[in-house]
Amino acid sequence: MTASTDHFTRTLKAGGRECDIVPITDDPRATSLPYSLKILLENLLRFEDGRTVRHTDIEALLDWDPQAEPAQEIAFRPARVLLQDFTGVPAVVDLAAMRDAMEALGGDPAKINPMQPAELVIDHSVQVDAYGNVNALNLNAELEYSRNRERYSFLKWGQQAFSTFKVVPPDTGIVHQVNLEFLARTVFVDEAADGRCRAYPDTLVGTDSHTTMVNGLGVLGWGVGGIEAEAAMLGQPISMLIPQVVGFRLTGRLSEGATATDLVLVIVEMLRRHGVVGKFVEFFGDGLAELPLADRATIANMAPEYGATCGIFPIDDETLEYLRLTGRDPGHVDFIEAYARTQGLWREDDAPDARYTDVLELDLGTVEPSLAGPRRPQDRVRLGEAGKRVDEFIDTMLKERDSKFSESADAERFEAEGGHTAVGVEHQAEAPPRRTSVTLNGDEFVLDHGDIVIAAITSCTNTSNPSVMLGAGLVARKARERGLKVKPWVKTSLAPGSKVVTEYLQQAGLLDDLEGLGFHIVGYGCTTCIGNSGPLPEPISAAVLKDDLIVSSVLSGNRNFEGRIHSEVRMNFLASPPLVVAYALAGTMATNLTEDPIGQDAEGRPVYLNDIWPTNAEIQAVVAASVTAKSFTQTYDDVYRGEDRWMRLTAPEGDRFEWQEDSTYVRNPPYFANMTMEPAPLTEIRGARVLALLSDSVTTDHISPAGSIRPDSPAGKYLASQGVKPADFNSYGSRRGNHEVMMRGTFANVRLRNLLAPGTEGGVTLHLPGGEQMPIYDAAIRYQQENVPLIVIAGKEYGTGSSRDWAAKGTMLLGVKAVIVESFERIHRSNLIGMGVLPLQFLPGENATSLGLTGRESYSIEGLDEGRASEVTVRAQRDDGSELRFQARVRIDTPQEIDYFRHGGILHYVLRQLAD
Repeated sequence: MTASTDHFTRTLKAGGRECDIVPITDDPRATSLPYSLKILLENLLRFEDGRTVRHTDIEALLDWDPQAEPAQEIAFRPARVLLQDFTGVPAVVDLAAMRDAMEALGGDPAKINPMQPAELVIDHSVQVDAYGNVNALNLNAELEYSRNRERYSFLKWGQQAFSTFKVVPPDTGIVHQVNLEFLARTVFVDEAADGRCRAYPDTLVGTDSHTTMVNGLGVLGWGVGGIEAEAAMLGQPISMLIPQVVGFRLTGRLSEGATATDLVLVIVEMLRRHGVVGKFVEFFGDGLAELPLADRATIANMAPEYGATCGIFPIDDETLEYLRLTGRDPGHVDFIEAYARTQGLWREDDAPDARYTDVLELDLGTVEPSLAGPRRPQDRVRLGEAGKRVDEFIDTMLKERDSKFSESADAERFEAEGGHTAVGVEHQAEAPPRRTSVTLNGDEFVLDHGDIVIAAITSCTNTSNPSVMLGAGLVARKARERGLKVKPWVKTSLAPGSKVVTEYLQQAGLLDDLEGLGFHIVGYGCTTCIGNSGPLPEPISAAVLKDDLIVSSVLSGNRNFEGRIHSEVRMNFLASPPLVVAYALAGTMATNLTEDPIGQDAEGRPVYLNDIWPTNAEIQAVVAASVTAKSFTQTYDDVYRGEDRWMRLTAPEGDRFEWQEDSTYVRNPPYFANMTMEPAPLTEIRGARVLALLSDSVTTDHISPAGSIRPDSPAGKYLASQGVKPADFNSYGSRRGNHEVMMRGTFANVRLRNLLAPGTEGGVTLHLPGGEQMPIYDAAIRYQQENVPLIVIAGKEYGTGSSRDWAAKGTMLLGVKAVIVESFERIHRSNLIGMGVLPLQFLPGENATSLGLTGRESYSIEGLDEGRASEVTVRAQRDDGSELRFQARVRIDTPQEIDYFRHGGILHYVLRQLAD
């Protein structure tokens, strides 16, 4: 893209090149702006055109009031778009479908093409089927290609069909680590069509919420839904309000034994408590000098967990050192330094603080070993108190379970006695036992509540950090020296964030130690963190299901929502990689690792965590000796080429994709069927029924799960009807190119609790007014046949978690016209608008309970005024004819979003713009 503000440009000479830049320090008002807003300012200055970007927008940013509620809309144009395969496949499906729709509208299909770099990393599809042996990596890769051949072939087609679209093949690394280590530019340098060199900050949006990891490198970017990313690829600006910015001052340095994981769990807890949803968070203070880039990336990665749009660090010497370490061009690194210093984007130790909306402060020296769980990343618990939390959770779950058994027994007895219950006679169902005997691979043991069945070193958050990865290796070495072994019921796995990690683990001689405890490499991808845990061993699975055991996982991931890691695992704890190894040795979460022995050595003497925990000096010595630039340059030398499996993979050719009607992976979506050049006028919603009545913290995993597909689910039954065997169902995430699967998977999480159908768990609802209980998908289809619109009602933090566009796409395809909640998470609200679903918010102090809503009412929504109204009237009519009226806030926040909503969604809007 070229800017229309050439008269503002200056020339910067550095690093052997001479480039035009748009200065942002000329106006003294810019000096005190936060780092992140300076980047937005440069973006506005570069693209000022009087239409999309007005001079008043620039003035509003320069006059930013840190305390004001966001109200000024601006148009942000990211320099590039980042995708992964779970979200990237449906994005490419949509682009292919838009080419067909463009042809139908009489336009030029070639206009549907990325206008800036779009890079996709395949990392979400590998599953942990094989583990605990040296062949695990190869076996899982073979299964990955067998299951996903059609999807991968489709992506190879996209790579040749769309310009500026590149694909990093499977088994390379996790998208955010590849971005950090290779793709990120920090400062973009373009050779424009007129032959002039232009330089500007590297900015991006990504179809994964943890895109924020690159904020650790001083790059401004965040996660968006695939819908919004597609629009950005097609040249549409990201519509946003100038945000509030929370400053987070870091002081001191981490104490002995504390890791970056412990630090980020403290930060997540603090920021969740403070409240930063929709805000930028910016880290500053003298503590930054003590934080390696990898630690900064870990903190930035978890921005979705603390609710912020981004969590950014400024450019400084540590940034440059990391760029050199990872093999970036030395001349470009010199240019980055000169650009940052010239533009006021360089961190100076003695520079005055920027103006912030609020400032939080943390002394790094106060951070102590911690975990988070059993259900949310913000529920931090000190290591010494984890066992107590586990015991309390188990007791609560057992009481709930025993109560259900009692109710079930009473109901059965009531029916058996002809509907008459004898007075004074108590009856208690016999609940499953607390412990059960299991035999696995010749080992006999007792499995108990709180035992760990999955221990996974996984995810982008921690497997990019040499200190915690090598720290895990040192724990494994010391444990082996003491003769410790992982408990036989623990499924162990190691999924490095990139092949660089394997290089430095081998260089340090620590990979053998990890493998000696069963932590063999299972793949280069997200694996357990996104639910690709693979099956539990059959005897373990049978025992858990038969006796309803409350077992746990421990993983070095970023999310531990219900039903996400494994459908049979009730508790999930986030921990640093070294703690994952330690807990695998202990075999249970119901222990205090600060006091209880972790195991016994060969002589029967107790071994404690302190006995096998490395010192900070030991870790840093190994890091210094093992992590070299050569590892990075060799790994990324020919990254787009891929291994032999990728090279042998055949793919279609041509600009238009030939859809296969019998495909169960890639189908032509129905979004653009019968589309016309003019959008239909908006109408009021009348006679709507509630599809789901939900409580607080409903995640996008609850709405659209990514994990395994059960044979008895609507999606499983559909696949079976198409001739797919259960062993080949793969996962919901891998099937996102097929709307038929994903519609059936919407609200299908096994842990979803629909209050409209009390006592149930999973995708269950009532069809009204009759009250027949059935799967949510079946009810939605029946409502569609009856021409009944649908709504969803929920509580706080609706749509928290992954930037999952299918959580909005599936909602729309089920016939949901509006969602009424107490509060939205940022990305999901945007995605709902992007699919033409109306986001409404209860007024402060009101919710479904306070208003007396049961979900059985018939609803009408009035006064929308083509999306321009700030509030609407909701009428809820009860079965007895009485009516309740209340006001709801319309969460269409910007004029651009009004346009998207009026057109039925962002893709329809873009398609009409390009076709006109």
